[in-house]
Amino acid sequence: MRAMDSKAQVRPVHWMGSSKEDVRGFPDPVQDDVGYALWVVQQGHVPNSARPLKGFHGAVLEIVDDHDTDTYRAVYTVRFREAVYVLHCFQKKSASGARTSKQDVDLIRRRLQAAERHHRELYGSRGV
Repeated sequence: MRAMDSKAQVRPVHWMGSSKEDVRGFPDPVQDDVGYALWVVQQGHVPNSARPLKGFHGAVLEIVDDHDTDTYRAVYTVRFREAVYVLHCFQKKSASGARTSKQDVDLIRRRLQAAERHHRELYGSRGV
């Protein structure tokens, strides 16, 4: 676990779109791993299973978990001080290696914009 901010308070998690329902469809061990990793994020740290998602300049990270022969991802942002936003959860099915599909990237971008609107409505302009 890598430190982000030692003075951070526990931040709430906001699930965008179907991300919460999607993660509930993951196998139980993957749900446990993703849940623990998000708890680490809420504490202000970066879990070992997280890495920056390419194309988002470090504002969006993904938790990667392998189970059996499948790979699962939970994409989130820590752009805001007050909260963690889970943007997308999905099983990696692409045959294109580690690259995230254009469809998934487009969905993540739309949900990031929705998270920004939600954050402004709920928390105002502070913390952006």
